[in-house]
Amino acid sequence: MAAITAAMVGELRAKTDAPMMECKKALTEADGDMARAEEILRVKLGSKASKAASRVTAEGVVAAYIANGVGALIEVNCETDFVTKNEEFIGLANAAVKLVAEKNPADVAALSALDAGGKTLDEVRSALVGKIGENMSFRRFKRYETGSKLVSYLHGTRIGVIVEFDAADEQVGKDVAMHIAAMKPVALSSKDVPADLIEKERSIAAQKAAESGKPAEIVAKMVEGSVQKYLKEVSLLDQPFVKNDKQTVEQMLKAAGASVKSFTMFVVGEGIEKRQDDFAAEVAAQVAAAKQQA
Repeated sequence: MAAITAAMVGELRAKTDAPMMECKKALTEADGDMARAEEILRVKLGSKASKAASRVTAEGVVAAYIANGVGALIEVNCETDFVTKNEEFIGLANAAVKLVAEKNPADVAALSALDAGGKTLDEVRSALVGKIGENMSFRRFKRYETGSKLVSYLHGTRIGVIVEFDAADEQVGKDVAMHIAAMKPVALSSKDVPADLIEKERSIAAQKAAESGKPAEIVAKMVEGSVQKYLKEVSLLDQPFVKNDKQTVEQMLKAAGASVKSFTMFVVGEGIEKRQDDFAAEVAAQVAAAKQQA
């Protein structure tokens, strides 16, 4: 058995970018043969990517890109918060959002098939999955191409907003984008709130009002009042402006001679059910497995 030195591990890592322990294992299996170890790693990294594909990606980043009246917002997911700080993962998100803006793909599948420097974007993603050992996915994106102005705001990397607006002062658009990140409206105006959200709120309000024991006509008014209150709370134009809560966003825009045509907000992992790991049970299972092998 050939001796596996740190220098050999370092050389293989420099050639493949694979994790140190994976390099050492490959060299051991190849009995120190560098070329064979590279082949082993290619196989292992590919299988690692396949295994990772089934794991939930509820963490990630939001990236934005705007140039010459074209803009895009994208959410790219991974498994753990640790990877969201990885420069290559962030680079993947930035490359993807630029491709969305420049190539206008129809959907995530079309985006994944685009050329990203000699490889498809999905090939770049898969290689990074193999290198890091975590699943990654392009979850969703929104593209704008407009004669109006565009502005984006990223709150860290977990909340991203892009706003399409008209205003003489671009600061107005920036203020609106920051307001959206803070207050999280679901629609531009009350008439744009999705019907399913309204019905859900109406059902909750009806159940609460029914418990009051009041006459049916009073209950109906209570329900309608609750629904109208909800619509104002979740509609951008009706919300109190965060920088001056004495006026609504609509009033602020009117005073500035500005208007908002549309907006998109992505919150990382929103709506994804995260896997809840039982750490104690996992450790116990590993100890039990070790005892059986002993």
